[in-house]
Amino acid sequence: MLNRYARAFFTRLFSPIATLLVRLGVSPDIVTIVGTLGVCAGALGFYPRGELLTGTLIITVFAFSDTIDGIMARSSGRSTQWGAYLDSTLDRVGDAAIFGGLVLWYAGDGHSSGMAALALACLILGSVVSYSKARAEGLGMTANVGIAERADRLVAVLLAAGFVGWFLPEIVLGVVLALIAVASLITVIQRMLEVRRQALEAS
Repeated sequence: MLNRYARAFFTRLFSPIATLLVRLGVSPDIVTIVGTLGVCAGALGFYPRGELLTGTLIITVFAFSDTIDGIMARSSGRSTQWGAYLDSTLDRVGDAAIFGGLVLWYAGDGHSSGMAALALACLILGSVVSYSKARAEGLGMTANVGIAERADRLVAVLLAAGFVGWFLPEIVLGVVLALIAVASLITVIQRMLEVRRQALEAS
């Protein structure tokens, strides 16, 4: 849902930065890689130590590279299959680092096996959500349905983690993780049903 409503706004917001980077000769692929490294550094460098606010702020800054590299590729005419593949693959790496960082914290010094399990469920189900779409497209079908797209999951967990690291009680993050896990599971089912419908129509 956020993809539909926020894309135009962030495109206008970051277009000047993207234009500057293109003029400087920076490759969109480099922006993608640096952004992913930054997200991983914020997530795995701070979340496992319980520094949720600091980690979230760093992740948020670098997460915007995912928008900037797309604008750069389109404006410079350098949109390629390789760039799309690299972007999608590294998105999965960044997502895994975020939820993995939470798993490490709560399975360790955070002392909450329940929270660790919820974060792990989000990590696994989020990967399946992405795979279910990619596999459908590989078979010549589409799976553009679901209530929990990547942007929705990412914004929800970052807002919750950041505010819990600042002043909100931990239960807020627990509720958000549970909702993300359930929404991800529903999305997987929705996509499976959509692909099944297309497969039956084709046969």
